[in-house]
Amino acid sequence: MDSVELSGFLRSRRARLQPGDVGLVPGPRRQTPGLRRTEVALLAGISVDYYVRLEQGRGPRPSEQVLAALGRALRLTGDEHAYLRRLAHPAPVTPPREVPANVLRLLDRLDDVPAMVIDAGFDMVAWNRMLVALIGDPAGWPPRRRNRLRRLFDTGDTITGNRLDLARLCVADLRASGRYPADPAVRSLVDELRETSPEFARLWAEREVAVQRTLTKRTVHPVAGALELDCEILAVPGHEHRLLVYTAAPGTPSAEGLRRLASRSDGASAKIPSVTTTADDNAQCSPTRVASAPTRTGSTRNPR
Repeated sequence: MDSVELSGFLRSRRARLQPGDVGLVPGPRRQTPGLRRTEVALLAGISVDYYVRLEQGRGPRPSEQVLAALGRALRLTGDEHAYLRRLAHPAPVTPPREVPANVLRLLDRLDDVPAMVIDAGFDMVAWNRMLVALIGDPAGWPPRRRNRLRRLFDTGDTITGNRLDLARLCVADLRASGRYPADPAVRSLVDELRETSPEFARLWAEREVAVQRTLTKRTVHPVAGALELDCEILAVPGHEHRLLVYTAAPGTPSAEGLRRLASRSDGASAKIPSVTTTADDNAQCSPTRVASAPTRTGSTRNPR
């Protein structure tokens, strides 16, 4: 059990609730924000001493029944409850594995939409020609640009507006994976960004948890023009990988833009122009790592 993260997560969820949120009367002399520990214990039907020890990182591993009760008391979302359960009952971290062959075949068949595969360390491990046509070839990028979280936070400027919203979503998705701190790759990335980016450190300390399943990417491409694409983030069952697929609503200028990109990317020798993008280029929330060696059918993957 990760007692440190569990206690910090419980404290953060308690602090965001007010008595009125859970049907309690506020009462006088509340000097700190959020619920009191006694109130959480009352709502969860557990002893105050036990809950205090959980928040202090001294309690025994809570049962599934206690976790369910805490989830109800703290009004956790489905993603937050799943994260709480992973903290209390962490699964063994599996070593890096190859992208499943069936996922690579699917990636190859997606010849009219951009798509890529990321692993548990949020590294890009495979992509198709249409993604190269959309954003350029990641194989030719400098290492830091291949990591999208580093690219998002390594600006030296204060992150504001839509970019701040995107940054918050990405950090919440990273934490929701439940791989920190057990996964060495995720731990290294988090520790680095906490050290180098005050914005990342602040967002990470908020302990927000939300799995990203769909996002919107807006970009301006020299061939396709202005694009608004829906990014579907699909988990690969039984694996740490996720497949990211960009699509456009039928009959829209964006759909026509993707059609033009597909015609330009046909054939291995297609000329791919440089790409001009907005800050939303990071919208898939997936840091990338170097890849090489195109497959025979047109996707590119990073051999382990």
